[in-house]
Amino acid sequence: MVIAAVLLMLPAAAQQTVTIPLPDPQASIQADIYGSGDRGLVLAHGGRFGKESWAPQAQVFAAKGFTVLAVQFRGDKKNPDGSTGAEGSYDDNAADVLAAVRYLHARGLRSVSAIGASLGGDAVGDAAAVAKPGEFDRVVFLGSEGGSHPEQLKLPKLYLVARDDTSGDGPRLPGIRDHYEQAPQPKKLVIVKGSSHAQFLFGTDEGPHVLDEILKFITQR
Repeated sequence: MVIAAVLLMLPAAAQQTVTIPLPDPQASIQADIYGSGDRGLVLAHGGRFGKESWAPQAQVFAAKGFTVLAVQFRGDKKNPDGSTGAEGSYDDNAADVLAAVRYLHARGLRSVSAIGASLGGDAVGDAAAVAKPGEFDRVVFLGSEGGSHPEQLKLPKLYLVARDDTSGDGPRLPGIRDHYEQAPQPKKLVIVKGSSHAQFLFGTDEGPHVLDEILKFITQR
């Protein structure tokens, strides 16, 4: 946890916003890019969040040698406070994640992983399920079941959730555990204390632990 805490105190990493083309020639998405490492990492946000919400964690990942791409889904909308969020927009999220992964490969990165929070985790899982072999190195599902096809996810997977995380339908842990059990090896399930959901965990006492678990997983060779 010391490594994560120290890295979060570093100055902001260099950042620019890039445009990623989509299969529809009239469509594209925006993404914030951090770092210049030889390993790629796509960050897919949850509802009520936008790509900017990943900035503190993206700086940590960039400092660990990743080129990080925090994506904005094409269906993102403005929240009442003016911030960006994805609440209720799902249809094209997986295609947007896959486009971001392929964008990093096109830049010459030798491996690309992805972290998805809440609905972003579903997008990451559904994208990985239809991706070509080797397009994804490994995936992290933060407060997420990881999409609709856990049995197709043969790459390394980390499921991370707070024990008392609850939605309007009840506790999230049973559904996440069910998808974890359906997924083939290699896989890991980490359950942390508290009730905070997905990216909200970073702002709790469990935040350093969560970040360290993710760092250990995505930096494995």
